[in-house]
Amino acid sequence: MITQLITKIVGTKNERELKKLKPIVQKINSFESEIQKLSDEELSRKTIEFKERLSQGAPLDEILPEAFAVVREASRRVLGLRHFDVQLMGGIVLHQGKIAEMKTGEGKTLVATLPAYLNALTGRGVHIVTVNDYLAKRDAEWMGPVYRFLGLKVGYIVSGMDDEERKEAYQADITYGTNSEFGFDYLRDNMKYSLEDMVQRDHYYAIIDEVDSILIDEARTPLIISGPSEESTDLYYYIDEIVRKLKKDIHFTIDEKTKSAHLTEEGITECERLLGIKNLYNPRYVRIVHHINQSLRAHHLFKRDVDYVVKDGKVVIVDEFTGRLMPGRRWSDGLHQAVEAKERVRIEAENQTLAMVTIQNYFRMYEKIAGMTGTAETEAAEFKEIYNLDVVVVPTHKPMIRQDFPDLVFRTYKEKLEKVVEEIEENYKKGRPVLVGTVSIEKSELLSKMLKKKKIPHQVLNAKHHEREAQIIAQAGRSHAVTIATNMAGRGVDILLGGNPEGLAKTQLSAEGYDLNEIPERAWNEVLALARQGQNPTEKYPDYWATLLYQKYLECQEDAEKVRSLGGLYIIGTERHESRRIDNQLRGRSGRQGDPGASRFFLSLEDDLLRLFGSDKLKSFMEKLGLPEGEPLEHPWLTKAIEQAQKKVEAYHFEIRKHLLEYDDVMNKQRETIYSQRKEILKSETIRDWILSMLDETAEDLISETIFEEKNISMDALENLKTRVKEVFAFEPVFSEKSFTNKTSLLEELKKQAISTYERKEKLIGPDLMRNLEKYFLLTTIDSLWKEHLLILDHIKESVGLRGYGQKNPLQEYKREAFHLFVELMRKIRETTLSYLFRVELREEAERIQEMVLEEGEIDEKKLEFKREDLFEEKPQAQEPVRSVKVGRNDPCPCGSGKKYKKCCGKESGEKEVEHEMSQM
Repeated sequence: MITQLITKIVGTKNERELKKLKPIVQKINSFESEIQKLSDEELSRKTIEFKERLSQGAPLDEILPEAFAVVREASRRVLGLRHFDVQLMGGIVLHQGKIAEMKTGEGKTLVATLPAYLNALTGRGVHIVTVNDYLAKRDAEWMGPVYRFLGLKVGYIVSGMDDEERKEAYQADITYGTNSEFGFDYLRDNMKYSLEDMVQRDHYYAIIDEVDSILIDEARTPLIISGPSEESTDLYYYIDEIVRKLKKDIHFTIDEKTKSAHLTEEGITECERLLGIKNLYNPRYVRIVHHINQSLRAHHLFKRDVDYVVKDGKVVIVDEFTGRLMPGRRWSDGLHQAVEAKERVRIEAENQTLAMVTIQNYFRMYEKIAGMTGTAETEAAEFKEIYNLDVVVVPTHKPMIRQDFPDLVFRTYKEKLEKVVEEIEENYKKGRPVLVGTVSIEKSELLSKMLKKKKIPHQVLNAKHHEREAQIIAQAGRSHAVTIATNMAGRGVDILLGGNPEGLAKTQLSAEGYDLNEIPERAWNEVLALARQGQNPTEKYPDYWATLLYQKYLECQEDAEKVRSLGGLYIIGTERHESRRIDNQLRGRSGRQGDPGASRFFLSLEDDLLRLFGSDKLKSFMEKLGLPEGEPLEHPWLTKAIEQAQKKVEAYHFEIRKHLLEYDDVMNKQRETIYSQRKEILKSETIRDWILSMLDETAEDLISETIFEEKNISMDALENLKTRVKEVFAFEPVFSEKSFTNKTSLLEELKKQAISTYERKEKLIGPDLMRNLEKYFLLTTIDSLWKEHLLILDHIKESVGLRGYGQKNPLQEYKREAFHLFVELMRKIRETTLSYLFRVELREEAERIQEMVLEEGEIDEKKLEFKREDLFEEKPQAQEPVRSVKVGRNDPCPCGSGKKYKKCCGKESGEKEVEHEMSQM
């Protein structure tokens, strides 16, 4: 009650935020008349003026009002699009490093030009992150003319580009790309052996489009660069055959909520029988147990055409949020191989992690991040907790008049689909466009079959190429259009009532053989701008393409009026998604820019969400009502109950993301240390001092490890020290009697001899080549041992959960072990690098030394030889003298097998006592 009263007096937090923005918007508007008077050249020169002001110490916030006014005028001249006041608000929110929630159709792509231009003036580069390659390229090409008009460079990153193209795109003032491309480039850069090969610059400012999709939906899957491990794939096929013989609820149980499978007591016994082993949970069979569990999940929790498709003999993952295929992405931990075995396709070797970063930790590297989306308010708490991002809901340019009807709930899935088809048919006959959202490929195809039987023409969007997807979704607002799509298909594309004239004209021109590249983008935009203002553009542009575009514009406008009179675009949701945001995104496709529209969700008690997370009261209530077949239940109370179910799932997924982040935070600190060390090595002209420092530390480690007495050091301890020194430094130290007195003098003696040996090696090889070798061996050692370290951490993460049974906090245990492992990793890096450097020798004569340094600054490994038998190989043992002994038939066999002699080497012999040769012990 008190909270409501305070809110009434001072307004909500969002209202207070918007109130602060209004004076800034007024200041931007005050520049408009002055800036409109400038010529094109004078307008573009403003960029140089702003940069000079920044170099003199002016803050960005001081320049903001005039800079935004300049971008607005440039956009009006180049694209024919002028920013509304609410778009200016959105731009200010983004510049402040917050999330701007703006409804679909409010022009978020145009909004991003404002803060992108302002922050690019610093010269440090701005990254604009989109959800797919098509949108990255489209937005860069669409908004590029505005930036170029103002003297800035624009680039974009898409898959398939080589390093030179990527480097050029990152050097631009503003770079568009997807989150995965930016993340993978970061990981790849930290595996490079030369600064010149790195493509990215510093992480300064990122604007994330569809921020909820990237920072929340995709945050459960880390970005991983992996290489194939050497494990055999035969085991997967073998386990798959065994799992096929197990029976559900007898041999194993399934938990659909957590997507896990567990063997029962009967199942364990059956597996032991089928495998021919006595104890399945013997430590030596831990891999087999793991593979059985993964195979059970593959068979009973991962469905074909829902979670994955089989295409060209390969298992391709389907993104659960977008319904798109994700070629190249694989499930980890042997799950992908288990699915391949299930589908009887060729199994690709399991991959080993070479580099990994979570989406959360990648974007937290930026000095400033901001985001925009149509739906962020439901996840505001998570944005604040994980990324320290506030959400500001920006008002719409025109009032929202879409009708959102309550959900209809049916008893069975069949009844629901029949009603959906009936609803589609009714609206199709009227001419009203319908967009149907489904949650999987399988369900969209089932609905498509039912519509074909009714002879209703329609388009189906599931896992197609992004460009074709965008073209189809852009025309989903035409009269009589019926489009079936996964809930997120074509995200980022506007659905215009009556259709998109630009798309229609381009399609026809391409079909008629016109080269669209010959038509200037500015001219194309001007034709549309004049048409929107009610003028005839063909007077200025008499060309055929302009006439066709104007004709399509008029057709679309006429059709739009017809669609508006029918109630606008009708959205039908065939199932509630696990997240309320994705339902809201589907709804948000309708009712853009003050257009009419409607939405309704059709549900059944057999839907996954209601079946797994719905209340039992809901089911019993439906049964008690005794509704006739096909009769739905509609009530606001039902909608509320479904929302509660969704909240449960959202909370569950938030815990998963938080859990992933907590564990990755431990690794992130270690990753930052390793990557910053690599970068420092690459930047340094010489790392000789670094190597000598490593030598000192290693000498101290060897002394601490072998010498326990401070004074009067024993001969045994000294022998142990000599052995370890030879293992690492490849020479046997000679200690004077003075050094025996205490550890400090022994350490000084060891350091002196090690440095002397190293300097001799340096003189022999040559200082220039030695500097290259130092860098090369240190970098390769770091990369090799870091890869092993990641593998060990993966195993610990899997096993540490069991410590909860011992009343220990698994996260704290993981942190403790990870810390000790990292200390050990740093020690190994020092030792291994020094071992390489002390053992390297040249095969060639001195005059051919310089040939060893390749043009790229790398070392030709074929021309190097290592003396490393004392470190990496066992020395061949001297031949032991042989003696003969008498061995009885029931005595243990001397070969060491553990069997009796009569059942081992003496199997063929009938003698009671035999002579057997064996090594002298």
